[in-house]
Amino acid sequence: MFSNWQAFLGVLGIGVAVGGVSYKYNKRFLDWLRFQSIGTRDYISERLGLMFIEVPSNYILIAQFSMSVGLGSLVFVAFLPKVIPGIMFGLMIVFLGWKAPKPVVDWMYERRVSKLVMQMVDGLALMSNGMKSGLSVVQAMGLVSQEMDNPIKQEFELVLSENKLGVPLEEAFTHLSKRVESDDVEMFVTAVNILKETGGNLAETFDTIVGTIRERVKVENKIKALTSQGLMQGIFVMCVPPVLGVVFYQTDPDFMRPLFSTTIGWLVIMVIITLEVAAFFLIRKIITIDV
Repeated sequence: MFSNWQAFLGVLGIGVAVGGVSYKYNKRFLDWLRFQSIGTRDYISERLGLMFIEVPSNYILIAQFSMSVGLGSLVFVAFLPKVIPGIMFGLMIVFLGWKAPKPVVDWMYERRVSKLVMQMVDGLALMSNGMKSGLSVVQAMGLVSQEMDNPIKQEFELVLSENKLGVPLEEAFTHLSKRVESDDVEMFVTAVNILKETGGNLAETFDTIVGTIRERVKVENKIKALTSQGLMQGIFVMCVPPVLGVVFYQTDPDFMRPLFSTTIGWLVIMVIITLEVAAFFLIRKIITIDV
């Protein structure tokens, strides 16, 4: 009976301490939580808007909580009655689910920008030919938006729509360079704006830009081919621990069983997963070369 009262008082003391700390730092914690939720939501909403994907902000916030807290709760329930591994892996899923949307959206945005840059080779060649036949910049952009697919069609149509509404063409091009974060798009916008003010042959400039983009793409593909071997080596090395674990479990199950039935074993598995994920991002960082 005394031990039960001791346990009760201990839990009560811990609860009071946690409550006191929470009350003292509640504003700071709420500010941090608001920054992590609202800031991430606004960032994702802005990125999706740049890709012409309109999603209500409240839907994004609901999706964030579903991917983090929702999936974490399901993982915790799946591990029951083993509470310790359920808590550990549930918290890990909550963290990953909360942090995953930003890099996923960034990947979607970068993929869209890369596709647009590749389209610029044909698009600028089409504009150059159109201007050589007597079309203006606006008419040549309209020709590109009619003949080509998204995303260059969406971007050029938005530039033309802004110009029709009274926005100067130079300012509309500046908006384009802000929406599409690419050196090639910046070079195209700068060339158009400067030559419209100072005068010059835009058709020849577009041909030069097309040649520059093609050469840069060749260099990027060559670098990608040279670094692909390092990426595959890293993937094979990352596969060694799980493959060895499966082999050892098949050959000597009693030796490996504590890894999946004890708290220390679950901690070891979490450390292994953390190191594997860190190694993946480290390898990606090493082999990524900006051109």
